[in-house]
Amino acid sequence: MDRPTPEEYAPPLTPWRHTWRVVGMLAVIAVAWGPMLANQAHHPGLLWLDLGCGAVAMVAVFFRRRWPVPVALLTGALSAVSGVAAGPAVLAAVSVATRRRLWQVALVGLVNVVAGQTVLQIQPVPGDHSYWLDLTVNAVFTAGVLGWGMYIGSRRELMYTLRHRAERAEAEQELRVAQARGTERARIAREMHDVLAHRISQISMHAGALGFREDLTADEMRASAAVIQEKAHEALTDLRGVLVVLRDTETGELLDTPQPTYADLPVLVAEARESGLHLDFQDLLAPEDEPVPDVVGRTLYRIVQEGITNARKHAPGALLTIRVSGSSHDGIDILLRNPLGFGATRTPGAGLGLVGLSERAQLRGGLLEHRRDGSTFVLHGWIPWAA
Repeated sequence: MDRPTPEEYAPPLTPWRHTWRVVGMLAVIAVAWGPMLANQAHHPGLLWLDLGCGAVAMVAVFFRRRWPVPVALLTGALSAVSGVAAGPAVLAAVSVATRRRLWQVALVGLVNVVAGQTVLQIQPVPGDHSYWLDLTVNAVFTAGVLGWGMYIGSRRELMYTLRHRAERAEAEQELRVAQARGTERARIAREMHDVLAHRISQISMHAGALGFREDLTADEMRASAAVIQEKAHEALTDLRGVLVVLRDTETGELLDTPQPTYADLPVLVAEARESGLHLDFQDLLAPEDEPVPDVVGRTLYRIVQEGITNARKHAPGALLTIRVSGSSHDGIDILLRNPLGFGATRTPGAGLGLVGLSERAQLRGGLLEHRRDGSTFVLHGWIPWAA
């Protein structure tokens, strides 16, 4: 973080802050001007000179934040002939010292020391005073005033920096929370799509068949309705499992049935074939390798599930070819191919399935791409073996 300017960390001058500054200035005037009154009573010219220069200094000091160094030099010079001007000169010197610019502090300090020695010659005070004693007291007092001002400026800058760091940390925290919410929403959307789209596409396919078939007997109609009911129950069960998992905010562990892994792929393929999908599944993974990690298997399962769903929706009756190959050293290569269908699908979709799968693959350190190869739709992905 860059160092703030004095204008940034200087606090606003509220009525209370004005009041105590004026009170402090009057206290300095009382100490500096009081001893001079006895001599000024016999020399009215010195009195009016003191009051006149003091009045100018009193007005000028209220512009110290706009022109800090010029005002401090002016009031310091006026204090060379006026005890009343000593109060504004001290206040202006403290204001310059809070800026902590060494050359400014040194210049204002020198002017005030010289003015302090000069005023004792022009406006003498009763009693015998040693020049060196006066100089020492004058220098020590000026150094104390400037040191106090530099301490105030240092504390102001520190508080300003800490406050802005806290505000920046809070803003960054809010940004991280917003990003986490967006990531969680995307994860929920992917999970809901992956779980439900497969089941809903099965229900849509069977329901669509009932709408086209006019030669079905009552028993066949009841059987088809029973299949639709079964798939709807499976969809509800899957949805309930996803919602239960999403409610686990402490450990992140599954609270219901486990998520699918690579070992569940044969069951998914068998269900797809039973529902009437033409499917050729080739498992070419090296048999001597260790079991596929669960997180990797889950990603492969979702890719195959989405491929089956898309083939059922967009290319009903076509042959879907699925080939899984690779090893623990080379990673897993998955390829899905099916001919492009004719006409638009009747099953609605958001078009986010492949997007969500691509994000899943990227989160696992892999990649997933889809393309058209002539009249064939190709879904090709690669997932590293490591979990």
